[in-house]
Amino acid sequence: MTLDDLAAVIAERAKADPDSSWTAKLLAKGPEKCAEKFGEEAVEAIIEAVKDDKAGLTSEAADVLFHLLVMLQSRGVALSDVMAELARRQGQSGIAEKASRPK
Repeated sequence: MTLDDLAAVIAERAKADPDSSWTAKLLAKGPEKCAEKFGEEAVEAIIEAVKDDKAGLTSEAADVLFHLLVMLQSRGVALSDVMAELARRQGQSGIAEKASRPK
């Protein structure tokens, strides 16, 4: 499954009855709850990375990607927009890109 596939599944589940879909239930709680859940998953991934638990990190990284896409869906940000931003940054050093951001 690609991230595009997963984003499409999340968009479809966003239309579902919250009683029948965990994704729809999370989205129904609003963008703030989606962001909170993303943050929780990110912290869990960090813990697994620090522990050097490859299987745990793999599992948590999947959760992070899923919840990132749910959070984007909750705010109407398309994955294609994120990918376009990454493409825009390609070939530019991270230091230069960060320096170009508005203060």
